[in-house]
Amino acid sequence: MKPIHVGLLGIGTVGGGTYAVLQRNAEEITRRAGRPIQISIVADKDCERIRQITGGSCRMTDDAFAVVSDPEVDIIVELIGGYGIARELVLQAIANGKHVVTANKALLARHGNEIFAAAQEQGVMVAFEAAVAGGIPIIKALREGLTANRIEWIAGIINGTTNFILSGMRDKGLSFATVLQEAQRLGYAEADPTFDVEGVDAAHKLSIMSAIAFGNSMSFEQAHIEGISQLDPADIRYAEQLGYRIKLLGITKRTLEGVELRVHPTLIPAKRLIANVEGAMNAVLVKGDAVGATLYYGKGAGAEPTASAVIADLVDVTRMHTADPEHRVPHLAFQPDAMVDLAILPISEVVSSYYLRLRVEDRPGVLADVTRILADDGISIVAMIQREPGEGEEQTDIIMLTHKTVERNIDAAIAGIEALPAVKGRIIRLRLEELL
Repeated sequence: MKPIHVGLLGIGTVGGGTYAVLQRNAEEITRRAGRPIQISIVADKDCERIRQITGGSCRMTDDAFAVVSDPEVDIIVELIGGYGIARELVLQAIANGKHVVTANKALLARHGNEIFAAAQEQGVMVAFEAAVAGGIPIIKALREGLTANRIEWIAGIINGTTNFILSGMRDKGLSFATVLQEAQRLGYAEADPTFDVEGVDAAHKLSIMSAIAFGNSMSFEQAHIEGISQLDPADIRYAEQLGYRIKLLGITKRTLEGVELRVHPTLIPAKRLIANVEGAMNAVLVKGDAVGATLYYGKGAGAEPTASAVIADLVDVTRMHTADPEHRVPHLAFQPDAMVDLAILPISEVVSSYYLRLRVEDRPGVLADVTRILADDGISIVAMIQREPGEGEEQTDIIMLTHKTVERNIDAAIAGIEALPAVKGRIIRLRLEELL
């Protein structure tokens, strides 16, 4: 059987892993795909790196545009990253009638609507399993395995760097900055970790999952994003005392008013499986109306875990290469003419429970004033800790968990409480999800 020819753009960590796994498991992959999958040309700025990894077994170039225009290439694998030159290359490959496999979540979150429309018009496939949660097959689960379900919500630990940092802060009681340095030393965090620690990377991935779950357009620009760089170890300790753990979650929910699309540190009950995902691992919890809650767990990054997803896409594209485009799995699970434009809720309209930490003067009547303001805004308290002040201390911490309320109400209550003379500094507010 004639091989299907692949043009690989970028042979860094994931590209090198993809080449290695394809070579090592060539026989098994061929048996599954029905024909050999062969990387015939690689583009990278460093041709010496190509030679070292491939041993000169394929053609080499430093011109990626030559690859997307190569008449011998059937599938383009884009592993360059970013959304500048990568967008141009992907759109050119599609215009040339080539299928595309990409691990580029930023590209799809920002330009997916344009890319999928172009692919639909040209009758080619764009596959992107590796763009979300590395080696975890969450895209296939959402697009195919759960297709009978009305998806209600998704909550995911989808950034290994932040999960590693939060695990270190909880286990060792260290500051964010200290654990970040360790993550950088071990290679879990980039030299510039901003996209990871400020939640942008997770929001890219969440936007893709949300579109597949609800048949909505990519809506990254409307996502609410908070990171973990300002998280205090004290709040991690207090959450533990209350039976919760703090994780950076990407959450998307379907509501009567619209779709929630948010990334932020979140308290989760410690007894939930997802609360016990530690280190650099990823996990995604999906709630469907028929199946209930399903959990997907594994490595969210790394050369070979991500290569596993890239090659799974290559096999899928190879199997469907000659199929009628109308009979392929739609890019975002729903048929293109059945996609909808659902409103993305502003964070002020989201309903959640809340964790509040107040620094107050240790004197009578303070707690009564705080609870009165909360009651005036329709907010009730579920649990509370009041730390005993140390000897000679005149201030103490009060920690509260609230019942569910709309965020604009908690914002109003916080403003009122912070105006009390006995309340010192700003109130720490974190959201809480039971994930039932």
